Amino acid sequence: MLRALPRPNAPLGPDGAEVLRLITVQRAPVCLTVQASGRRRYGYWQSMDAGAGRGGCYVALPTAACDALHAAGRIVLGDPVVDPGKTTYPVRPAAREASSAREASVPTAAPRQALTA
Repeated sequence: MLRALPRPNAPLGPDGAEVLRLITVQRAPVCLTVQASGRRRYGYWQSMDAGAGRGGCYVALPTAACDALHAAGRIVLGDPVVDPGKTTYPVRPAAREASSAREASVPTAAPRQALTA
């Protein structure tokens, strides 16, 4: 099970601050995908931008910066969705209160199984 280790709120570097901003204000949900091989990837789906003429695409976030935010208790993981080859966790900013952030970072519900056709 993935959980954040409580650490004092250290100042964020430029990468960490930008990632936290994206997670906080992002209109599309950010998720952590853990492959069966152990590979971890944080990212979100960027929808089509008709004004710029760009199609939709998956945008990966820097794993090291996201893991550091999770370890610092600044982001928390939601209930996992388990697929045969991967587990996906929704990612959200932690509550401002330190005690509730530590409690919220440990998922308590049983993993849900993904529906497949």
